[in-house]
Amino acid sequence: MSIMDTPVSAADAAQIVLNTIRRPVVMIAPDDFISYANADAEDFFRSSANVLARNTLARFVPFGSPILALVEQVRERRAPVNEYRVDVSSPRLGIEKVVDIYVAPVPELPGSVVVMFQERSMADKIDRQMTHRGAARSVTGLAAMLAHEIKNPLSGIRGAAQLLETAVSDEDRALTRLITDETDRIVSLVDRMEVFSDERPIDRYPVNIHIVLDHVKALAKNGFANKINILEEYDPSLPSVFANRDQLIQVFLNLIKNAAEAIGSKPDGEITLSTAFRPGMRVSVAGSQDRVSLPLEFCVHDNGPGVSEDILPILFDPFITTKPNGSGLGLALVAKIVGEHGGIIECDSTPRGTTFRVLMPAWKETPPHHDGASEGHRK
Repeated sequence: MSIMDTPVSAADAAQIVLNTIRRPVVMIAPDDFISYANADAEDFFRSSANVLARNTLARFVPFGSPILALVEQVRERRAPVNEYRVDVSSPRLGIEKVVDIYVAPVPELPGSVVVMFQERSMADKIDRQMTHRGAARSVTGLAAMLAHEIKNPLSGIRGAAQLLETAVSDEDRALTRLITDETDRIVSLVDRMEVFSDERPIDRYPVNIHIVLDHVKALAKNGFANKINILEEYDPSLPSVFANRDQLIQVFLNLIKNAAEAIGSKPDGEITLSTAFRPGMRVSVAGSQDRVSLPLEFCVHDNGPGVSEDILPILFDPFITTKPNGSGLGLALVAKIVGEHGGIIECDSTPRGTTFRVLMPAWKETPPHHDGASEGHRK
């Protein structure tokens, strides 16, 4: 039965539809006052529909905002306009508020226009997700090439250096040992990169994330983070995550190790592990036509000095590191694993600390391509 078969007026039906759209939508009257605002617009402008209706759009956007010029342009041309990455940051709307805007005329109401806002935060998450997956695929190809083209010649170089070591003077022996050590270091790097060339399907099943985090915390406290306070902010009602337990351990061990290294010897260093349920985030996943919900949020926060602004946009790219002896593959591997699980990883950083946020799909009773195994059968 359609909505028009129920006792609902056309105006009420229109309002129901607009409130269902998860985007802020407002209609601007010819006198520039806001004549309509849906529920998301009330949240976006932090005002009720009644308050919005008593004011013009200029009252709620920054002075000289290009939105106002777009409204006038649409009125004059009577044609819709799209504008991307418009900064509407203000004390009322919030800092770093960037939106995409769609403005269209209302033919039935001359002079009126409809404005729809798309907050860039969600769009940027999707953009970053695809970027991270692309970076992981580039490392996959590079790893396969390195394993095939480099490891075999390195074995020959190392063998020749070992033979030379028995026939040269003590003075030259240091050089042959240098050759041996450096070839070993390159082989070790290639071995680490071979992880990226593993394209086998992931064995996924319901996993209790809190058991994973407790295990990783125990490893950290007995090793690299033994002098750092690790706090927990867990949502105990969180459903299981649809994932591979061992790979999740690898992800969060890397993230906590990064956090510990960022804190260094800071006397009041703290790492906070948090879990939460955030409904509403849906993205397209490679290999599927469906849009997958990512309601599970897992965060690793540290109170270190933060990540520099020039590194932050490429943090998950391979060979990007700020550590003197780092290979720059740890976070690239994390991005690969999270991406293969259909998830998203992002990093927010300020001089007061850094937060790595992982968004993952929840377990469903009948998930696609599931082999029927449960976590209880895994070790």
